[in-house]
Amino acid sequence: MNTLLAPLISSWKTPALRRKILLTAGLFVIFRLFAHIPIPGVDTTKLAVLFSGNQFLALLDIFSGGTLVNFSILALGINPYINASIILQLLQIVFPKLEELAKEGESGRQQINQYTRFLTVPLAVVQAIGMVALLKNQGIIADLNPLTLMTIVLTMTAGTMFVMWLGELITEYGIGNGISLLIFAGIVGRMPVIFGQAFTAATAESVMNLVFVGFLGFAVVAATVVVNEAVRKVSVQYARRVRGNKIYGGGASFLPLRVNQAGVIPIIFAVSMVLLPSLIGGFLGQLPNPNLASFGKGMANLFDPNGAFYNIFYFILVIGFTYFYTAITFNPKKISEEIQKYGGFIPGIRPGASTANYLNYILTRITLAGAIFLGLIAIMPSLARGITGMTTLLIGGTSVLIVVSVVLETVKTLEAQLVMRNYDGFLKD
Repeated sequence: MNTLLAPLISSWKTPALRRKILLTAGLFVIFRLFAHIPIPGVDTTKLAVLFSGNQFLALLDIFSGGTLVNFSILALGINPYINASIILQLLQIVFPKLEELAKEGESGRQQINQYTRFLTVPLAVVQAIGMVALLKNQGIIADLNPLTLMTIVLTMTAGTMFVMWLGELITEYGIGNGISLLIFAGIVGRMPVIFGQAFTAATAESVMNLVFVGFLGFAVVAATVVVNEAVRKVSVQYARRVRGNKIYGGGASFLPLRVNQAGVIPIIFAVSMVLLPSLIGGFLGQLPNPNLASFGKGMANLFDPNGAFYNIFYFILVIGFTYFYTAITFNPKKISEEIQKYGGFIPGIRPGASTANYLNYILTRITLAGAIFLGLIAIMPSLARGITGMTTLLIGGTSVLIVVSVVLETVKTLEAQLVMRNYDGFLKD
């Protein structure tokens, strides 16, 4: 705890960093104020019931920063921006020009960010229309004429752009990654309400369940810290080069391979895929054709979020998407080429293809541990509900994973800025 608080205390004592922290806190307040301004014409009571029974909408609410469950003017939050970012990452594999642009340094990243902003607008419009259609079918929006539809869609799209702007302000002038911090603020802002509902609904028989959930939460936080910080250090030696009478290079370093290379992205992919059959089944179950309706109801029952098949399938999908996203973000062939370019080599391994195969061998095995961890995090709410029977405590492992990851990353950012300022002061002296 002292290790975690030390950078915060030192940052608060530094005037420049204190201004950044206060700016970030002020933008948090603005975000939470706008998150409670509802869009007219929506039955929020029915909306809360719908979200409590749909894991996909609950996950979207997490990434909207807690604004979707209130259907506020920031209802979509930063979901379209996150989707646009993922699409741009995938397109870099298909289009080499985008990959080259991403490697051009700051100017290339700014251009990629601009493309992401442009893509966010149509995605926000499509998601807003889809959300309105879903709420209309559920009877949550009663009167929906073309003018009302246009007003709601434009409001939700503008809200997404506003949240994206707040996130970029935090990234540029505040502390840490703005988008991640806004998601963090939404999750943390809902925690008192969720815990209050759990304790209010608790009886003498469920006190032990609350204690069990508390210990489980502590264990998840500890495991998340360990897995997020876990790396496999691959030793790299650099050959000495002689130029004239001087010797350059030499020495040893290491290549850190993270156990959880993919982060929370595989869970996002997996939950979208695993809930698709139940959504299709629910749609088919309402059709007048008896055969299609029977097939749809059977599919919906098979992919019931509380069923064993659903959780096993969800677990397998998370593992598969973890390997998929890790393969996208980490290319052993390119890493081996970079090592060879700068005169480096792994002891006992030949440069080139042998180094790439060796890195792939290590990455495949350590990714399995990270994939199993993410899979357990994903199905943890269902396991906890099955053991305790509690349905009011809705904070899942994904939320805990996001909160802990953002805290660790923000603390590292503060430590880096403190080191940089101390180094600058040393040079001035």
